[in-house]
Amino acid sequence: MTGLFYVLGVVIFVVAILASIGLHELGHMIPAKAFGGKVTQYFIGFGPTVWSKQVGETEYGVKAIPLGGYVKIVGMLPPGAAELADEVTYDDQGNPVVKVRKSNTGMFTQLISDARAAEWETIKPEDSDRLFYKMAWWKKVIVMAGGPTVNILIAFFIFWGVFGLYGQHTVEPDAGAPVIDNVSQCVIPYAEEGRDCTAGDPASPAAEAGLQPGDTVTTFNGTAVTGWEQLRDLIRGNEDGQAVIGYERDGQQLTGTTSTTVEARPTSGTDLTLRQVGFLGVTPTSHTVVTTGGPVYTLDQMGDMTVQTVHALGTLPVKVWGVAEAIVGVKDRAADSPVSIVGGGRLAGETVSHEGFPFTEKAVFLLMLIAGFNFFIGMFNFIPLLPLDGGHIAGALWEAIRRGFARLRGRPDPGYVDVAKLLPIAYVVASALLVMGVVLIIGDLVVPIHLES
Repeated sequence: MTGLFYVLGVVIFVVAILASIGLHELGHMIPAKAFGGKVTQYFIGFGPTVWSKQVGETEYGVKAIPLGGYVKIVGMLPPGAAELADEVTYDDQGNPVVKVRKSNTGMFTQLISDARAAEWETIKPEDSDRLFYKMAWWKKVIVMAGGPTVNILIAFFIFWGVFGLYGQHTVEPDAGAPVIDNVSQCVIPYAEEGRDCTAGDPASPAAEAGLQPGDTVTTFNGTAVTGWEQLRDLIRGNEDGQAVIGYERDGQQLTGTTSTTVEARPTSGTDLTLRQVGFLGVTPTSHTVVTTGGPVYTLDQMGDMTVQTVHALGTLPVKVWGVAEAIVGVKDRAADSPVSIVGGGRLAGETVSHEGFPFTEKAVFLLMLIAGFNFFIGMFNFIPLLPLDGGHIAGALWEAIRRGFARLRGRPDPGYVDVAKLLPIAYVVASALLVMGVVLIIGDLVVPIHLES
């Protein structure tokens, strides 16, 4: 039965992500059609076609590899200036018909020319007024922002439902002088947290000082301790490392001497920047606080998530490199390393099949996992680099700025922004994304992150 529940969790997660992908692509397709654009394909997945159906001018279908999706909007790439000057003909109604040359010198020039040729081979004379590149800049922004915005909206509504009905459960230290709940036996680097101590790990300062669970810390270097936040600040600010810790055990006042190890750790739950701070290796007794809220509260929480996600995006290549090192056995995989849809499916399966979790907590974890993936996908796609949606948005905004300045200065209209010139960058970015995706999938199969018990 546990195996069946595991499969059920994986299926629920994968179906939810595929549904999110489908809605993401609808976020592009619906405004594109509303603005008069021509959409010839709407597909979920990549690779060989599993099923498709033609409805009007659009082919809808599913492909074999469920790792994304796409819509084909006609006329994404404008013809280059040379092509327009040399090879323009007109149909019977007087509309221009562009024939893009297929041969150029230079590798990058050839790549751009080939892309234009592939684009324009599908364009018919009657499509002249429906080409994407001819849309007003703000329409382009809406079309390209529609997809990732849908993912963020999916995340918002899921978070809102969870925060409103179940609440956000946070663990806070008990009031008063901190009572020790757990003592780390060794010092494990922050990036590797979640693994067990090994023979090569140094003993923690708390263990060296003789601290035990149940002890109440009363002083630190002669300063009376009244709460956990104060003790944490004293530990982190202990520059010379030497520490004399006063504590109470079974009614007796005892003293321990140690040296607080300096470790690279985040300074708070929202600021994940690693800084060198003092480290003792204890956690206090705590209690769970449940906070509920509506849409404003949800937006506030998503604001904090945005900061964390931006930081995660900035460190993504380094994190993926860490996963690659874990695959070849150089080091253990960090507990906070990124995961692919395979890793997300494994976590979903472990959650649903975990016998110690109540049904409500399983449902909440699955919902938060799905919402988290959607939020990350939405934010990731706003990165202003082709082939991501943000790259097209940046191109449209640059077009608006460039044309606006030209009008202010009384200069001729500079025309449409030619995103085709950025295709070499797009190919590099796409290759990097493919490599990172493959590394994460292999990592999730070889050295997976497991659900903490």
